[in-house]
Amino acid sequence: MSDRVTRYKMAMGGMVGLALAACSSDSRVHIAQAPPPAPVVFARPQEVVQPLPPRRVAPPEALVAIVQSLTRDFGGKVGVAVQSIDDGWTAASNGDIKLPQQSVSKLWVAMTVLDQVDQGRLTLNDPITVKKEDLTLFHQPIAALVKDQGYQTTVGDLLQRALTQSDNTANDRLLQLVGGPSVVRAFLLRKQIVDIRFGPGERALQSLTAGMDWRPEYSRGRAFEMARSRIPASTRMDAFDRYIADPPDGAAPTAICTALARLKLGQILSPTSTAYLIGTMESSHTGRQRMRGAVPPGWTFGHKTGTGQNFSGRTAGYNDVGFLISPSGKAYSIAVMIGDTDKTIPERQQLMQAVVLAVVTNRPI
Repeated sequence: MSDRVTRYKMAMGGMVGLALAACSSDSRVHIAQAPPPAPVVFARPQEVVQPLPPRRVAPPEALVAIVQSLTRDFGGKVGVAVQSIDDGWTAASNGDIKLPQQSVSKLWVAMTVLDQVDQGRLTLNDPITVKKEDLTLFHQPIAALVKDQGYQTTVGDLLQRALTQSDNTANDRLLQLVGGPSVVRAFLLRKQIVDIRFGPGERALQSLTAGMDWRPEYSRGRAFEMARSRIPASTRMDAFDRYIADPPDGAAPTAICTALARLKLGQILSPTSTAYLIGTMESSHTGRQRMRGAVPPGWTFGHKTGTGQNFSGRTAGYNDVGFLISPSGKAYSIAVMIGDTDKTIPERQQLMQAVVLAVVTNRPI
């Protein structure tokens, strides 16, 4: 037995205990002379809800029990779904409630881009310029490359940055390229990807969550964070709670699993674009201690993470969704979405790893 496998089994011993135990247990500064900003409301397109594909076999009872107990005992607002792509069953807890996606929604932008590639409207080698006015906020490594004349790159480079580094500016530039949020929503509707909302873009979404209106100067340095710190705490809390209660980028974990399963089965994009997207997800650099932290040697894993804002000890969205493929080729789509929590980051990661471990140890052979 290799040292890597031995280390894995020792590390996972604690996780097995967690899963089995779960199964057995039932701004102080106000802006001078400026009233708080009025709540921002984004109109949402009419949502079409269609039935999920019928299950061909029942999910493993032990897996269902562990998933349900893990979410019940975790605390906060959390949903988990696991779908067998080969056999069609789904094991879920709170799988039908819409939870904040945050950067998980970059998947739908990527699919829209690749759909336009499939239609011959774009190629991954098309040149594209990122200008200073394209910068957004929070995580945007590409900002360091954007000079006065802009940054010359390609569609494919931006797609890689958006998916593997979760670069907000790369994603929003692609969103602008394909035609904006309404085009992504139209893509989801046309492909019958349901129970998944697509929000107004990174700038507007994050401003909404903080109770602010977006200003171009917020894209520079930490200007957004500094302006946010001057918002009255009561205004921020109201905005934070409104976002969690009805997120404009909300999605149901089961719906995400179904969309990923359909992607893997070739029902959404061309074979070439399908392979490209899945391969890119497998090369992602983000969230190494989320679900990926429990993937055993010999298994294949590809994913997209999402992380929301923190306020008053709470986080609005801490997610990981993706594919898990066994050495034999059996494939599963998994979505772990924590919509509102005050748990520590290690506790959140432990939950995600426990779900992966539950799939690995309780799947039908």
